[in-house]
Amino acid sequence: MKQFPRFCFLIVCTTSMLLSSGCRNDASDVAKTDSKTANCVQYAHGLKLFRYKDFTLATVQDPWPGATKSYRYVLVKKDAVIPDSLKSETIITVPVRKIIVTSTTHIPSLEMLGSENTLIGFPQLDYISSPKVRRRIADGKVRELGTNQSINVENVIDLSPDVFIGYGIDNNNQTLDNLKKAGIKVMLNGDWNEQTALGKAEWIKLFGALYDKDKLADSLFDNIVTEYENTIKLAKKAKSKPTVMAGALYENKWYMPYGDSWGATLISQAGGNYLWADSKGTGSLSLSFETVLDKASGADFWIGPGQFTSLSQLISENPDYGAFKSYKQKNVFSFSVKKGETGGVLYYELAPNRPDLVLKDLVSILHPELLPNYKPVFFEKLK
Repeated sequence: MKQFPRFCFLIVCTTSMLLSSGCRNDASDVAKTDSKTANCVQYAHGLKLFRYKDFTLATVQDPWPGATKSYRYVLVKKDAVIPDSLKSETIITVPVRKIIVTSTTHIPSLEMLGSENTLIGFPQLDYISSPKVRRRIADGKVRELGTNQSINVENVIDLSPDVFIGYGIDNNNQTLDNLKKAGIKVMLNGDWNEQTALGKAEWIKLFGALYDKDKLADSLFDNIVTEYENTIKLAKKAKSKPTVMAGALYENKWYMPYGDSWGATLISQAGGNYLWADSKGTGSLSLSFETVLDKASGADFWIGPGQFTSLSQLISENPDYGAFKSYKQKNVFSFSVKKGETGGVLYYELAPNRPDLVLKDLVSILHPELLPNYKPVFFEKLK
């Protein structure tokens, strides 16, 4: 997935483990087998995983807004036998040895699972920030595939990946259709369409299934949930609730997250009073400068001012930004400063996978007394 210039914040289950793992019985979506199993996904709306002894049945639903079709994949251990009822589905042998992914949000899952060395191709390599993967790129082990809008199909076929992880913004993707016709195993990933922070992060379990590392994926995710929930509890100890504005102008419109978006939710969970928290929606608001100034001129903090990386750059772009209290008091914090060696923004790559770190960053900004020794991972105060 390309890194877009906008403000967006973004165990094997057996019957004896159901209570501890939080897996849910969902017999209506499970193929008929001799064993009972359950959906091992708790937070992600668009993903279901049913783990059996020799295979995992993965269902991806709502891979893009308004999607009406779900997609099923059977992840099978080598030489295992699967039920006849599943043989018409997309079958992928696991653990995969060669993979192509198409979104920077997929990279951290590979790295967290210790499987980044299986990555052999990616569109627009410059967007990748991970130092480990950048070394593989420098060594010529990851091939450039063009752009997501125009994947080099011939290169993908030549690389012959075990699986190609793609995503769609609608039901019209000729590139993915061509790859399927060429015999490439294509799997859709809908992590970007999740509306909650933990829902986005839980997609690491899909990669855990692809690498036959379910227990590791579950453990990593459980730790993220624990840290996330503990930080929410910590933020509730704050004695104040500073006001927060967000976003910036783009082509004469000010874009900022709706009140129901995961970005707005994170600000609230971090103990901030997001001034547009009552707006209904999960995408981006589009407002005039005057509307924003009228409501946010006295905001205590300005979080995520577009792609700006310094106060001088901000005021040079539009002198009217200087009218905001947050600018005058230098309480402007951006995630656009921290980049990989080729310009990829770390936040776009890692933040959806690590909402616990995003939340800690925000708490440290809004309530530094609660995390006195914490160094933000994504955000930096503009100078």
